[in-house]
Amino acid sequence: MSDATVLVGLFVVYGLIASRLERWFVTAPIFFVAAGLALGSSGAGILPSNLDSETTLVITELTLGVLLFADAATVRLRDVEGDARLPVRLLVIGLPLTIALGTVAAKVLFPEAGWAAAALIASILAPTDAALGLAVVTNAVVPARIRRALNVESGLNDGIATPFVALFLTLLLSEEGLGSQHWAAEAAKEIGLALVAALVVGVLGGKLLLTARRRGWTSATSEQLVVLALSLIAYVGGVAIGGNGFVAAFVGGLLFGASTAARMHEPIEFTETVGLFSSFFVWTVFGALFVGPVVTGDIEPLAILYAVISLTLVRMAPVAVALAGTRLRRDTVAFMGWFGPRGLASVVFTLIAVEELHGAGPIPEAIAELATWTILLSVLAHGVSAGPLARIYGRRLSTAGDIPELAEAPEPRIRRRSVAR
Repeated sequence: MSDATVLVGLFVVYGLIASRLERWFVTAPIFFVAAGLALGSSGAGILPSNLDSETTLVITELTLGVLLFADAATVRLRDVEGDARLPVRLLVIGLPLTIALGTVAAKVLFPEAGWAAAALIASILAPTDAALGLAVVTNAVVPARIRRALNVESGLNDGIATPFVALFLTLLLSEEGLGSQHWAAEAAKEIGLALVAALVVGVLGGKLLLTARRRGWTSATSEQLVVLALSLIAYVGGVAIGGNGFVAAFVGGLLFGASTAARMHEPIEFTETVGLFSSFFVWTVFGALFVGPVVTGDIEPLAILYAVISLTLVRMAPVAVALAGTRLRRDTVAFMGWFGPRGLASVVFTLIAVEELHGAGPIPEAIAELATWTILLSVLAHGVSAGPLARIYGRRLSTAGDIPELAEAPEPRIRRRSVAR
């Protein structure tokens, strides 16, 4: 039986029992990571045991590119007008502090690692993924203001973290003799060319689609296909001209959303669904190629310690600093700090870093181990705790009286990353 047949069969099985699994707190990432572990080289040996397959890399990169475009295109900045403080603080203060603190933690626990490697692992693990704790942003017992802030943060921080990943990866490649010695200029060039691709695809593509719709030239199905094609063109076009495809996809999505005045939510849902389907493949690959070797090999306690610190102190302390002065309750700050799950973006960044750093001695293996433990623990801990903690937190606030958390706020538009609802 071919690898592709096995993977598609897994998709069918999950689709048939998705709602039942969710009642048992088994999310899609948990299911597919476990399936990859069982079917990979550490289990039944059905799935490939290395990254030599170009198809694997292409699918994983396109998946993130598509989702970055869709996420950015559907985050309506107008929705946070008048109450932009929470998401802006999380992104402008919390995210850089998370990268900085994660870098220091990596350097302290692994002093033999250079600062570039420490900063790269911290940047890889900085983005959050609301899909791993979907019960938090969809549960109405959690105040809309809090859910909206977490939703906007997760929709934007993976794209914002991308330039940091590109910068530190370029620097590390330079240090290891695997890339240009002019690393700063190279990184700036990649980001600059990506912005050019984003401008063309996001603005021109958005205006053309909006004009075609007004003239009655499109249908609901054709608009869906156009949005999906634009997301792919943004990534592929960015790479083709020498830019960073992820930056191109993310900024292209932002510009597309702005140029269409956020009127393409329904067509974008199809692109989100395609990204969701592809993400199952990425999670299975993660389970087979990374989780399997890490959990069945020689376990490094310091790697697990770093993972725990990354999911707690490295995330929660910057959130507390970012939210200082907002008069939010301490349990709210702790709740928002805890729900910073590491997800798909971190998986794809890890895959790319390992591939790019091939031949750099023990560095790619160390990065893979640290990232794998952090993402794996996040998949389990955040997936299982999202529903129960959301209910507990919601009940605590229901009798709290007049507090900032309960200020009137519109319901956030949830990006559809679950087939169980």
